Amino acid sequence: MAKLVLLRHLQSQWNLENRFTGWIDVPLSEEGIKSAGDAAKKFGDEKFDVVYTSPLIRNKDTVSLILEKLGKKPNFLTPGEKTDLEKNSLPIFVDKALDERNYGQLQGLNKDEMKAKYGEEQIRLWRRSWNQAPPGGESLKDVYNRAVPFFKKYIEKDLRSGKNVLVVASHNSLRALVKYLENISDENIINLEIPTASFKEYNF
Repeated sequence: MAKLVLLRHLQSQWNLENRFTGWIDVPLSEEGIKSAGDAAKKFGDEKFDVVYTSPLIRNKDTVSLILEKLGKKPNFLTPGEKTDLEKNSLPIFVDKALDERNYGQLQGLNKDEMKAKYGEEQIRLWRRSWNQAPPGGESLKDVYNRAVPFFKKYIEKDLRSGKNVLVVASHNSLRALVKYLENISDENIINLEIPTASFKEYNF
């Protein structure tokens, strides 16, 4: 039986500052870095065969920190690339398909200030609904349409071959994958939240 773990990255600096991040490449916060040990402990003795992540630094650094705590060395690759791995290293496949949602004109702006400007319900729809996109940005449907085909092509293939897979990504790319895996309706996906440094686990 193969296992899939979906992990949201550790706290970023803009998570701390309550700003819309999207495609802006923001590093982890000091608190996020310090929390890596506690996050790794949640996996116990879990053994992973392969990891997938996005090129955003908050995702890649989360991978590196978590694997360090698990005694593994990251080996970053592009999907489909093959290499001879060193002892105690894991293949980490990196692709933009797993990037966070593009928040368009909201990127870099304070979330509370935008709620005051546009209304709390409109911000909620832009952040969590299925097909509403923030100005100049992506809807969750857009993210789904890039993340799920990638998942089917690469990650499902690994799972079907019996590999345990860890996916480290951002909130909305993970929400898109959970929608697919749990067959969540377009209407109900608005209620799904995945806190930073938390994970969802599936057995295949």
